[in-house]
Amino acid sequence: MLYLVATPIGNLEDITLRALRILEACDLIACEDTRVTQKLLTLLNLPSKKCITYQDHNADEVRPKLITLLQQGQNIALVSDAGMPLISDPGYKLVHEVNCLGLPVTSLPGANALLTALQLSGLPTDKFFFGGFLPVKKTERQKALADVGNLEATLIFYESPKRLLKTLEDIEEILGARTLSIARELTKKFEEIRSGTPKDLLTYYQENPIKGEVVLVIDRGKQTERPTPEQVKQLLKKELKKLSVRSASEKISILTGYSKKEVYTWALDMNAEK
Repeated sequence: MLYLVATPIGNLEDITLRALRILEACDLIACEDTRVTQKLLTLLNLPSKKCITYQDHNADEVRPKLITLLQQGQNIALVSDAGMPLISDPGYKLVHEVNCLGLPVTSLPGANALLTALQLSGLPTDKFFFGGFLPVKKTERQKALADVGNLEATLIFYESPKRLLKTLEDIEEILGARTLSIARELTKKFEEIRSGTPKDLLTYYQENPIKGEVVLVIDRGKQTERPTPEQVKQLLKKELKKLSVRSASEKISILTGYSKKEVYTWALDMNAEK
């Protein structure tokens, strides 16, 4: 059996009785970082276990070995460093192959950062979209926000504290002054949930830098009609007063959903008319 085992995201008491039993009884633990997992076993007063690193960098090499061990009748627990495995963590390819081969797999649910943050945000929970980590590059990050900005669902992303300020700037620019919640240190002593507009939170975190990954929970958008070409050209005209043709075209393309090539052509025509 392959067991997908949730581990605590902060508070050790969030481990389940079932998880304790499986971690103690399994033959092998596949994990992101063997040091982190061995430390967790020690903190939980569990015996040291044989662990093998399974992550994006070595997955193709290790996966066949894990499959072979399962076929030989061994019990393997798959864990992430914290929370539910496969949620913004490697592992889905292993589960996919296990399913295809008809081998048994089950999930041991438990602590999860995105669902905990959603609960504490006070934002609608009936529909939500989880986008994992936002892209590092500004243009790609803005496009990712624009692509889901009109979804009638609460938006959830993971983010690094190093990029938080830039991301808040992008949220304000792309999504406007909608309410969002920033959750950090979840389940720990200094757990913090802070809500407000992107501008409010940007001001706060400029003065109060933070450490540790955060969860962004953003209020849902409303479906809007696609702007007409004339409306797009008006927006483009304003941006061309501040930005280059290429930069203005890229920005308007992201904001409106029109192709960069189409917007760039309009921008060139406008520039030629000056």
